[in-house]
Amino acid sequence: MPRTRTIPDDRIFAAILRLLSQGGDKAVSFGTVSAAVGLAPPTLVQRFGSRDGMVRAARLAAWDALDARTSVAIATGADKGPLALFKSIGPVDPSLLLLDMRDPDLAQRAAVWRATVESALGLRLGAGQKAKETAALLFAAWQGQALWAPAGDAAFKLKDVLKRLT
Repeated sequence: MPRTRTIPDDRIFAAILRLLSQGGDKAVSFGTVSAAVGLAPPTLVQRFGSRDGMVRAARLAAWDALDARTSVAIATGADKGPLALFKSIGPVDPSLLLLDMRDPDLAQRAAVWRATVESALGLRLGAGQKAKETAALLFAAWQGQALWAPAGDAAFKLKDVLKRLT
């Protein structure tokens, strides 16, 4: 009979994502995750099989959480503007997108998420091709801002971008 898991996967995944965010792909090993969560490395091996399997499981969990936040934001804020949608989705860790582009399944997941957000933005901006193009540009500005914010670059505000585009 298997033992009860004393440390849930979501806590392990949070530690993995934190390590990835702080030190990149090379910062994650069974040893570093073990030290972060207090589980023995063999327990992590038993749970996830391999280091890559462990990292992939954490990334999939992060995408699940982002998809859930996005779905709720779209469903609850249909009558609000595009900036409210971004606020409802909340921050998106740029490393989630950057590192996942090497994995075809996760890259596809990112593409579907982007299309979903752009579609929701387009509906908030109106109808037609101009709304779709504005949504794509606004999405790119939002993600660009998220990418550069950790570097302290606050050169533009999304509300100013929206004013220029509409």
